[in-house]
Amino acid sequence: MDFTVIICTYNRAGNLPRCLEALARQRGVGDRAWEVLVVDNNSTDETPAVVAELADRLPIAIRYAREPQQGLNHARNAGIRESDSRYFAYVDDDIVVCEAWLAALFDAFERNDADAVGGRIHLDPAVRLPKWIRADAGMYGFLGYQDFGPEPERLDGVRRYPFGGNMAFHRRVVERIGYFDPKFGRKGAGRRRSELYKGSETEYFHRLAATGEARIFYEPRAIVYHRVLPFQLRKGYFRTIHFNAGRQRAYHDETDFPHRLFGAPRFLYPQLLRAAGRYLWQVATRGPDWAFRQQMNVAYLAGSIVGYRRRAAERG
Repeated sequence: MDFTVIICTYNRAGNLPRCLEALARQRGVGDRAWEVLVVDNNSTDETPAVVAELADRLPIAIRYAREPQQGLNHARNAGIRESDSRYFAYVDDDIVVCEAWLAALFDAFERNDADAVGGRIHLDPAVRLPKWIRADAGMYGFLGYQDFGPEPERLDGVRRYPFGGNMAFHRRVVERIGYFDPKFGRKGAGRRRSELYKGSETEYFHRLAATGEARIFYEPRAIVYHRVLPFQLRKGYFRTIHFNAGRQRAYHDETDFPHRLFGAPRFLYPQLLRAAGRYLWQVATRGPDWAFRQQMNVAYLAGSIVGYRRRAAERG
């Protein structure tokens, strides 16, 4: 098998027909052998039946696997274990790929001898974004949007790397750095506060970049469209993913900070106060919608303090 497209899903059976039907419309792949693998992360809805119906109806190879351990990175790792393709890609179940998507990924891997490739992620054109989600403040990225421009380029894997909704790897990457770290990432459907985490692929790309020989490329022809759900267009969603991101990063940070206060690095407290002050100033001068991006920074710093304190309490 040349390529496996892995879709990790949990209790979102309704998303699968649109996602898989788009994959069935791929063009330009030629005689390369490829398949779709749906990894069911212990769903309780009709996901198995929906996958079975689509496998019978669509003219592409579709397989089903179940991963009982809850968590996006557990599901991603199950997809790696259940496939033996030279290349494997991940798309989310709320993604619709363009017709040239797979051919573009094949071309990028073969042209660049790439370890990893990512493409554009655009928001579904039907989505109407509230005014406080500002493109000039980089907020589209928190809805999965990614576009590095019209030209292919090599990415460093640290500051610039593919997002999880549209990323692909050569199997040698797993042989080199292993699997995704299950400590990171979303648990469940991502609707409850405790489940909301973004960017669980970040650690993986940082680990790949740390080898010093990572060949990570951006391929603009590999375009997908992300369907944003209503709960993701609320301010509480943005606050929560930032709070949880700070908490998660801090909890797993191994840095030995010499000066701590209540378990957290002392410098974080004045940082939090300054960020809160900037937020209040922006509310007064520009209004709460414009200032919301700064409120997200406050949430991240507050989460960081909570994460460090929790880690210190558990370690005594």
